[in-house]
Order: sequence, then C-alpha cells, then structure tokens
Amino acid sequence: MGRLPIKLVAPITAWKAHFAGNVWHVRIHPDSTNGLSKESAVDVLQVRGVDTKRFIERIGTVSANLLDEIITSLMLVVEFQ
Repeated sequence: MGRLPIKLVAPITAWKAHFAGNVWHVRIHPDSTNGLSKESAVDVLQVRGVDTKRFIERIGTVSANLLDEIITSLMLVVEFQ
C-alpha cells in the first residue's frame, strides 16, 4: 500500500458445502505447508487492510497456484477487467 505499513488480508474460515458455488470463497485443503488442521476457505469479500505490526507469527504459506486462485477470485469480486 505504498508507504503505509499496511497489508491486505482475507480471513480464513471453516469450509461449508454451500460455499462451493461462491466465487468469493476459495477452498483450502489442510497440509503441512499452510498449517491448517481442517478444510477451510478464504473469504475474499472480507478483505481489509491490517497494520503490519499486527503480524506476529507466520502460521503457514500457500502455494503459488492457490494464491493465483485467491487473486482471481478477488478480481472477479471487484469486477477487475
């Protein structure tokens, strides 16, 4: 975000079957890399700016492919062309 010490974040929530048809929910399968313990979903409708001072500990990371899915989902939500 330029000079501001802010990162955009999207919350992760438990996966629900009815999320399957939503472009704003991206499913994440738990693995040793992402640190999740259950099926989850990124909710890009709830993206917000968070001060970098709030980032204390990295729990896990996502693959480049999953990050691309999240970015694509966000682009669809904001109708980026």
